[in-house]
Amino acid sequence: MANFRKRGSKWYFQIYTGIDPSTGRKKFTSKGGFKTKKEAQMAAVEVEKEVFENTYVQEQNITFQEFTLEWIKNYRETAKISSVRNRQQNLDHLNRFFGNKKIKDITRKQYQALLASLHNAGYAFNTLDGIHATGRMVFRKAVEFNIIKDSPCDFAKIPRKVETVEEVESSKGEIKFMEKEELIRFLNAAKESGIDKDYPMFLTLAYSGLRVGELIALKWSDIDMDKKTLRVTKTYYNPNNSTKEYQLLTPKTKGSIRTLKMDAGVIEVLQKHKEHQDYLIEKMKNEYTQLDFVFAKEVQNLGYPEFLKTVNTHMRRLLKISGIDKELTPHSLRHTHTSLLIEAGVGVKEIQQRLGHGDINTTMNIYAHITENMEEKASQKFSELMRGSLDL
Repeated sequence: MANFRKRGSKWYFQIYTGIDPSTGRKKFTSKGGFKTKKEAQMAAVEVEKEVFENTYVQEQNITFQEFTLEWIKNYRETAKISSVRNRQQNLDHLNRFFGNKKIKDITRKQYQALLASLHNAGYAFNTLDGIHATGRMVFRKAVEFNIIKDSPCDFAKIPRKVETVEEVESSKGEIKFMEKEELIRFLNAAKESGIDKDYPMFLTLAYSGLRVGELIALKWSDIDMDKKTLRVTKTYYNPNNSTKEYQLLTPKTKGSIRTLKMDAGVIEVLQKHKEHQDYLIEKMKNEYTQLDFVFAKEVQNLGYPEFLKTVNTHMRRLLKISGIDKELTPHSLRHTHTSLLIEAGVGVKEIQQRLGHGDINTTMNIYAHITENMEEKASQKFSELMRGSLDL
């Protein structure tokens, strides 16, 4: 039987919930803040029903931040460091809103307001999706531990920006790649004017479709010169741009672990690059740290993997030399590889396997975008061919 009382203008109730098995003492729960006694009575009925059905959860007074500190500690034991870093960044956003608030007091309305606030502040949908995913994981664990009864994330929706026609049309150019003729010019520039290992590095990127992190992590033990294959098993992770404090991580999906057949000419270039590297190792002796990386540093900290930003800087230089006036990055060579595979008539499934996409929808999205671009170019070429021949 619930007891009711009034404090000031608000009503409260207290209900007996059973015996604490660890102490043998009676347990009670109380809740207040109701405007009327009837509201308090209705809420008390729900709690009494849960106590009777043995589904009642005694919510705890731990704050959201206190719980997330314990949660991230446990998460760190089984997750990759890159995933932990992303989750921690998401928790930073959540803690700015809920950090000092008791986790049991966070409502669905408040959680939805958090997502709306971040959306209005200009955060991208993918960023919000990551924050929401982390929020769901945290609150689900709190429910599992009987700290709260229900998750405030349930039924929450991520706000989406309604794009204008102009924004939709302008988004068509997001996937950028080189035409075949541009790629030839770029690789020739790398061969003739490249710095250090530019030519074998960009040639490998263009002919393999590797992610840049996969390229940097590549070791000589991953390459079989006789079989002309390249094995992808890891990626380079170095958020702090530290020469020595980097990590080689396994890919996020099993599909990213793959063996690629490589062009004989590329293998020959890599063989020459290895001979050059062996000469450098012999010449520099103790100044060269032998770590087996294919594309190791050749100027300072010899032998350590090259920085991602260095690859990007070298690419910008070669784009300028080759006269390619496009905003391209090393990842654009992956899209270039994809576009040329499509042009060669390679199927979507084969492209997915070669690129290491875990989800074929990723491949399909790129495929659709590139083929649309190719169709547009075909139409333009036909128009140019017919221009002046017919009075339209």
